[in-house]
Amino acid sequence: MPEPAVITYKGTSSRNALEESGFFRLCTKIPRLLAQVARLAWGIDRNAAVVLVLAQVVAGAGAAVVLAMTAKAMVPLVGTGSVGHRVHQALPWFVLGGIAAAVSRGAHAFGQWAEQRLRPRLFMAADDALVNAVLTVKLASFQDPQFKQDHERAESGAVRCDRAVADTQMFLGSLVRLVAAGGVLAGLHPLMLAVLVIAVLPSGVGTVVRAKIEYRTHVATGAGRTVRSMMRGYATNTFFGDEIRGNAMVPYLRFWYERMGQVITARMLADVPRQLRVSLVSYAASGVCLVGAYGVLLWLTVSGRVSLAVSATVVVAVRTALANMRDLLQYTVGLFQNSLYLGDWTRFLDDARRLAPRTGGRPVPPVVETVRVEKVTFSYPNKTSPAVDDLSLTLRRGEVVALVGENGSGKSTLVRLLLGLTTADKGRVLWDGIDLADADPVSVADRTGMVPQAFACWPLSVRENVTLGQPRTWDDDAVWATLEQVGMVGVVQELPQRLDTLLARELWGGVTLSGGQWQRLACARALYRQPAVLVLDEPTSEMDARGEHQIFTELKKMAAHRITVVVTHRLDNTRIADRIVVMQDGRITEQGTFDQLVHSGGLFQELYELSEDR
Repeated sequence: MPEPAVITYKGTSSRNALEESGFFRLCTKIPRLLAQVARLAWGIDRNAAVVLVLAQVVAGAGAAVVLAMTAKAMVPLVGTGSVGHRVHQALPWFVLGGIAAAVSRGAHAFGQWAEQRLRPRLFMAADDALVNAVLTVKLASFQDPQFKQDHERAESGAVRCDRAVADTQMFLGSLVRLVAAGGVLAGLHPLMLAVLVIAVLPSGVGTVVRAKIEYRTHVATGAGRTVRSMMRGYATNTFFGDEIRGNAMVPYLRFWYERMGQVITARMLADVPRQLRVSLVSYAASGVCLVGAYGVLLWLTVSGRVSLAVSATVVVAVRTALANMRDLLQYTVGLFQNSLYLGDWTRFLDDARRLAPRTGGRPVPPVVETVRVEKVTFSYPNKTSPAVDDLSLTLRRGEVVALVGENGSGKSTLVRLLLGLTTADKGRVLWDGIDLADADPVSVADRTGMVPQAFACWPLSVRENVTLGQPRTWDDDAVWATLEQVGMVGVVQELPQRLDTLLARELWGGVTLSGGQWQRLACARALYRQPAVLVLDEPTSEMDARGEHQIFTELKKMAAHRITVVVTHRLDNTRIADRIVVMQDGRITEQGTFDQLVHSGGLFQELYELSEDR
């Protein structure tokens, strides 16, 4: 089988921001990172955010008291006198230390409670914001590969939101405990604190370098992970099950998915040896410095500069501080790394606001009398020729206009331009004199109804699949009336819960419809809206003759109150049209009635004769 193509990405998002940050520059960014997480948490649950911070402070203070009480208890324990006497003298300090330890653990429990309250809500909020951003951008954004790549990275950022809270909690706890241990060490002997910092510094540098390598790998494998995720969606979607099995694609899909995973894994594994080398070097350097620290402590003890009791306390404090210092560095890097992912998420939301259609503008009237296309040109990215080229057309209320032409002639693109879903590169689309580029997009959407070629089979009830969450009345009379128009009343009445039946066989209690029935339901959505401008792109391609005839009959009946545009390859259906517009290579080549064009000797007559000759 052919190997999957090597996918690389050279967009602006391929830059590794972590490469630009050294260790000390990273440290200077800590306050800003904490502020970013704090703003997110504060916006979700202020009480939990406050408890999270206070819990770490109390837990760290308790740890400091435990260490201080240990130092107090060591003095009588290593002193003179009987064992019972020494234990009796040390017992009060041990009791106070136990109480402090209990308080510290209790505070830690409250910190976990706050984290558990924040993490799922932060993820949901981040995910909601991401989905909302995708829903609000202009349709043209989906044609930009940069947008797809940025979206994939923003998905990672949304997932990292809850991890950022956990890292913040651990960072704060480690920082407070380290400060407490450092304070105790500085009080016992100032030199110990400096030696401790030297001992842990190589480990911290190694942690930063490893994080850089990990993020570089994430950037390098981004395009491969994106296409693999897309292929996974196609392979596991029941909608494509017939095509996959009917064309014996299972072996190839399995091979492709596994091989692409191996390519991505191989790229990730390529950096593992380097990470190992960095770890070994940093751990060896940390070990040497730690041995030096204990050597200094031994020298201070032997020379009589510190007592044996102090030395024992220092050993405990060094081990505690060392663990906290390593945790602090680890979670510092984790915070920064998460901030990069969150930065991807934040930038995507900012870009989405920039890419969203301009709100406001002039509202279009509830009843649209004319739609005029004036010398419109539109090209898709990476295409050499325009999809619509210097096209002009006028549509009037009360007429049914059929758009016909061969595949790729620009019919569907023209439909998007008519509805303002796509903005023209040149020219204007006017609704009663209002340029859609300056119109209020909300008012435009409220006046439109559309049946696209690729419509959604929403996992919702029948009712919601018709109303799309926008019921015209509080009762179901309008829903049933629309279902009658598309010939679906009998089908729905036979469903288990009629209008309340869930149309998703994959879920318990749900059912599915045939392709033609789904297409009728898609038509019902547009008809239910009673729009000023109604566009149907191949609305009956999967219907039987009866259903097709009923749909076009209803379109003709309701045409008087709206502008109706029908895109179809079944040229017999164009008999109902008041006017037929023939497109070729993005331009209009013919216009007229069926009787005029079928004998005109042009493209329409050729296509019609070909359809009759099948």
